[in-house]
Amino acid sequence: MGDKKKKKSKSKRNPNADHILASRYVHEWFLGGAPGPPLSHDSDEFLPPLPRYKAAERIVFEFHSHSKHSDGFLSPTALVERAHRNGVKVLALTDHDTMAGVSEAVQAGHKFGIKIIPGVEISAIFSSREGSGAEESVHVLAYYGSCGPARYEELERVLSHIRDGRYDRAKNMLLKLRNLKMPIKWENVVKIAGSGVAPGRVHVARAMIEAGYVENLKQAFSRYLYNDGPAYAKGSEPSAEVVVQLICHTGGVAVLAHPWALKDPVSVIKSLKTAGLHAVEVYRSDGKMDEFSDLASIHDLVKIGGSDFHGRGGHDESDLGSVNLSVQTVFQFLKLARPIWCNAATEILLSFAADPSDMNLEHLTRFRKLKIQSGIPTDNNNKDVLSMCLTLWLTSEERETAEIEAIRLKLSDTQCC
Repeated sequence: MGDKKKKKSKSKRNPNADHILASRYVHEWFLGGAPGPPLSHDSDEFLPPLPRYKAAERIVFEFHSHSKHSDGFLSPTALVERAHRNGVKVLALTDHDTMAGVSEAVQAGHKFGIKIIPGVEISAIFSSREGSGAEESVHVLAYYGSCGPARYEELERVLSHIRDGRYDRAKNMLLKLRNLKMPIKWENVVKIAGSGVAPGRVHVARAMIEAGYVENLKQAFSRYLYNDGPAYAKGSEPSAEVVVQLICHTGGVAVLAHPWALKDPVSVIKSLKTAGLHAVEVYRSDGKMDEFSDLASIHDLVKIGGSDFHGRGGHDESDLGSVNLSVQTVFQFLKLARPIWCNAATEILLSFAADPSDMNLEHLTRFRKLKIQSGIPTDNNNKDVLSMCLTLWLTSEERETAEIEAIRLKLSDTQCC
């Protein structure tokens, strides 16, 4: 009887030990310190004291949000301010097919103490290979480290092509609406989208509201703009498999967005896993979606989730930080993401070391200006630039690799052009 009690007591301690270690790993990434040890303890008697990592100090992550740079209603700064009010500490900005808002979000994040994960939600098309030949729209989230994408230009070429296709798509939607006796002026849609923003369905829907054809966004989508609806039109999206491969190639984490919106999620997940998919959204503000959690488990994919906040207003939209992600969920994501992001950062720095030109210097500071952190020298001295990037991009342990040391040595012997 005594042995049973001991075993029962021990089994209760282990989950707590795992929770503490996962919490420490997440906190140290957030704070920029070295990662904690792997979760391999058999007993909590070996755990060091961790006063900083209490359950009450939970770090709230928001993995899915949009700004006015795509189809959101808020500027990146206003989005970050709202996240701050909601207690969010880590925010991924994932605008559709653009990373134009990330730099502003990073600056606002610095002001409010929020860590920004540079992201993008990429539009794609999935074509079934299992006889039907049916196509459906798929969105793949890409998450990058603080350094941003490696081979940024390759990613931007694809995103730019998708954005260009959005203009033709929106015009085709207006043509279909005209045929439905609901004419809308192109100038109105462009004005609603904003300067330099590729128009999407939300912008067309807002124009429909202004014209008095529908009462709200939900009505516009449910009656006319839903996938394959009477006013729906396709763009120039690449295949979903190509998008996943591109994200992997540019140092990002590829995550399937809102699989519950898909007609054939089983085929999509199976195919994208083969292409290199890392994770699937399974958590929403109303809880875990068991069907997609099971699919993620079958295909050995990490499970995450986010609010998909756009700032439309109303009670039917989940707010920033409303998705309750456990520390274990966040830990599993970071355990997957950090080596990928570290490799991307190393690749970017190696490129700069090989050619420390002003052009490559701009690549290093694409999402964060040199003067953003006080106390870091802001001239173009190579060592100062490297020191700033290493501090912002990597943890202390990640900065102590042979490759990083080689970059330090190389840059110490050269001067920026």
